[in-house]
Amino acid sequence: MASLERNNRILLDLVRQPGNNVCADCGAPEPDWGSCTLGVFVCLNCSGLHRNLLTLNRVKSIRLDLWEDSLVKFMQERGNSAAKAIFEKCVPAFYYRPQQKDCIVLKEQWVRAKYERKEFTGENCFHRQAYSSDMFEAILWKKGKDKKQFLKRIFLLSRKDFTLKYFIKEDSKSPKAVISMKDLNAVFQPEKIGQAHGLQISYLQDERTRNLFVYHESGHLIVSFFNAIRATRLSYLQKKNPTLQTNELIPQITRHCLKEGYMEKTGPTQREPFKKRWFTLCSLNRKLLYFKTPLDATELGAVFIGTEGHSYSVSEFSGRSSRGGRWHCGITLETPGRQFMFMCELEQEQKEWLEAFTKVISKPMTPEDYSNEATLRRGK
Repeated sequence: MASLERNNRILLDLVRQPGNNVCADCGAPEPDWGSCTLGVFVCLNCSGLHRNLLTLNRVKSIRLDLWEDSLVKFMQERGNSAAKAIFEKCVPAFYYRPQQKDCIVLKEQWVRAKYERKEFTGENCFHRQAYSSDMFEAILWKKGKDKKQFLKRIFLLSRKDFTLKYFIKEDSKSPKAVISMKDLNAVFQPEKIGQAHGLQISYLQDERTRNLFVYHESGHLIVSFFNAIRATRLSYLQKKNPTLQTNELIPQITRHCLKEGYMEKTGPTQREPFKKRWFTLCSLNRKLLYFKTPLDATELGAVFIGTEGHSYSVSEFSGRSSRGGRWHCGITLETPGRQFMFMCELEQEQKEWLEAFTKVISKPMTPEDYSNEATLRRGK
């Protein structure tokens, strides 16, 4: 007869061991659920994903549920490290491994790819070839540039010439756009786009950031498309930087937003009225972009953020503005060419923006950063 107290004590000791002390799928600390079928410890959120797998997958709480002696023994024999050696044996370098804060579709497809489709065991190469091939074609729903509705568009990704093209119709002779891998960035933005599988693709067009917002009903397809973009980006970076190791290039594949949200902004003379704008700050390229709304196709402007040694600084101020602003938690961003004044609605948002600006300013600049700074200055 299994003892609830004894077996749960054994499981609690197991989950504190290195490898088991974080979720096997998203890395969340202190997982308190276990898969009796796979022998892995997972967090609450990932336990729900395991229940949805096509194969029968029993998931139990290591604190509240009764574990039979045979199941406890199975967990002792397996564990996260042993399972990882099997199910993550051949994960491609470019493949995105979701973290705790990533969206559901990324984590769900990671779980399905590992345990259901067994894409990384080295036994099944078919699925890997889809996002590892030289060409990847997908029909996606794309938001209109000046309209709210989504329309079907054909996207063609090529690793041979490092481009992403999209066509309005299947029989179109020429693409609507040809996007180079040089500046392309793709990130999932389900809440912003209003679609669970929403993907934002950004790139430079005439030195201004252009956004495409797309989705597909199939989580499997949209995540495969995302990883195909990452594979193509990595190939481009390897060709551009032949002396760098792959692990040095991986962080450059995708630029994640450091901070995003609304602030109010005044004009260059600081006598103009404050206007509400949507801001996006990226640490990798040191750019603060602003748009009228979150789903604008093209930026209204961009601000390069350098280091303190190059006359960049940020500080807070508070007080009511006489120029029409509704918010009163202020931020001053000093650059060599101009002082920018922003207003946040809440003190917490002001604090988060100040921390984000400070993080970018404190990061040393690279040769590419100096080039980007010069390009932005020439464009003004």
